[in-house]
Amino acid sequence: MVADPVVLVFDDREYTRSEIDLLTNGLAAVLSARGVGPGTRVALMSSNRPEFVVAVMAIWQLGASAVLISPAWKSAEVRHALSVSGALAAVGDSPVLSNLMPMVSLDDPIVPCAAPDSARRPIDQDADAVLVFSSGTTGMPKAVRHSHRSFAVAVDHWRVALGLGPSDRIQVVTPPSHILGLLNIVTAMRAGAWIRLEARFDLDRMLRRIEEDRITVEMAVAPIALAIASHPRLESFDLSSLRYIMWGATPVTRSVADTVTRRTGVGWVPAYGASEVPVIACNPIDGARLDSVGKAVPGVEIRVVDLDGRTPVDPGVPGEIQVRSPSVMTGYLPEEANATAFEDGWYRTGDVGVLDADGWIRITDRSKEMIKVRGFQVAPAEVESVLHGHPAIADCAVFGVPDDIDGERIVAAVALAEPVTDDDLIAAVVTELASYKRPREIRVVDEIPRLPSGKVLRRVLKESYGCTADH
Repeated sequence: MVADPVVLVFDDREYTRSEIDLLTNGLAAVLSARGVGPGTRVALMSSNRPEFVVAVMAIWQLGASAVLISPAWKSAEVRHALSVSGALAAVGDSPVLSNLMPMVSLDDPIVPCAAPDSARRPIDQDADAVLVFSSGTTGMPKAVRHSHRSFAVAVDHWRVALGLGPSDRIQVVTPPSHILGLLNIVTAMRAGAWIRLEARFDLDRMLRRIEEDRITVEMAVAPIALAIASHPRLESFDLSSLRYIMWGATPVTRSVADTVTRRTGVGWVPAYGASEVPVIACNPIDGARLDSVGKAVPGVEIRVVDLDGRTPVDPGVPGEIQVRSPSVMTGYLPEEANATAFEDGWYRTGDVGVLDADGWIRITDRSKEMIKVRGFQVAPAEVESVLHGHPAIADCAVFGVPDDIDGERIVAAVALAEPVTDDDLIAAVVTELASYKRPREIRVVDEIPRLPSGKVLRRVLKESYGCTADH
């Protein structure tokens, strides 16, 4: 038995658990000397790298909270994050952040050292551990606060749902500033699994690492899944070590998932969570269904309520999904954002879906993104699912724009894999769906704007439409 196993790998550098601990102690000492202590909010803006993991652990060791800022953000967005969170210290590798406040640079060597006295102080489990920012699909993002207690529960839920253990080897290519990236890293470490951390998503590199490292669990969001499915040489990679690929952040696009499984033999495990409740539901490892995000994980309660009357509905009836769980966020910043976040103690996800009598959950769309055509509600994801199945479509997104007659009309933005007429695409939708769900307009774009999580930035498409269209 290896006394000090390797737990983290980055490029050709391997880190044992004791090395991570010593580096954590060293960075904690630096931060402590700068006044970081219990209750301090520390802005952390970093690329995917081992020092990110060390920084999170050092911040937590001091009883402080990590304010995770996307390394892709620009000055205005970072200023917003700092203002909303009230961060008083900073650590990272971003010149954007260092230009706004004094920052401990992760590019500087960290001197390993023994555990400081602060490491022996008990941490207040109800204090903030991490602040992440909501997707911002409708405006400037809110800060989502998680306590040490709520995040620890989420980690335990995720470990059990995915069946992670010391024999697993996972690869993390998703941004660590997103709740899923952080959750994957912390869960794998607490499960004793081996982690390959990648600086950025590169499809060939990711597939090659699966083959060389014998990765057992791969994590994917929609853009990654789409890239895998369309890889021209996918069959040339040996992916037989994979137990499954987890699909998160957005509902599964069945045509994409089926293509990957047909070409590789690897199945999928769809799951469902949010920044506010990191783990809500997950499919069973054996017997996963692509038409459902799974069932509520043990410890999480789910109900569906009517979109208008706010009353619980019967199984099989669509409505807004609401959640109760010990892993739910402490709340939002700014505080006024909490006014509509909960209803009778239930967190309002804003997702529209169906909960059947056996507990299976199917997400249909975001309530705020539903398109109302002549009084009918149209789920963009439903139309997108049909378009994704068309061989000419590389990617797509559907949104609504004001219409004097119908209230809203449906517009489909499409990135093409091959030439196709608008009429052919509209006909494909009408063949599968009710006529009022057909796009009134097809707009060809170079790419669909998405968040790192894979969620479509519909507001960007709407803004672009409003700037360029006069009709």
